[in-house]
Amino acid sequence: MTRLATLAAALLIPLAAPWAALAEETKEIGHVNTALTNLGLTRSHQIVIERFDDPKIEGVSCYIAQARTGGLKGMVGVAEDPARFALSCTATGPVRVSEAARRSEKGERVYESATSLFFKETRVHRFLDEERSVVVYMAWSTKLVDGSPYNAVAVVPMR
Repeated sequence: MTRLATLAAALLIPLAAPWAALAEETKEIGHVNTALTNLGLTRSHQIVIERFDDPKIEGVSCYIAQARTGGLKGMVGVAEDPARFALSCTATGPVRVSEAARRSEKGERVYESATSLFFKETRVHRFLDEERSVVVYMAWSTKLVDGSPYNAVAVVPMR
């Protein structure tokens, strides 16, 4: 039975780890433990801060803080993380918009992170408001809560 549990955990952990499928690089900046689980024998509930750079907008970095579920389910990657997050984006140099950046009402997805084993993600879309010379980032959860997904917005001037 122990071998079976070890094998199941080994197969599930790579599937459940959060990923940034679109941003070129995602880096964990840090985390805080928000609640101890199982007397400290398993990973605690956490808020994790990650940084990603927009692949088509030079000079912009975004920071997203997300709740991560701990406990045994969180350790093996089968827990569903809460759909709660915060987003902040900043200019880290001259902001240059690539010609390849999508300019439409629907924006362009620049980041996604799995928040459950199946079907639930946190996504960040980029919108260009060229009339006001700003880049707008919107984070949202694919899980509907009371008919509307959680969301957050950050704005970076293009000057």
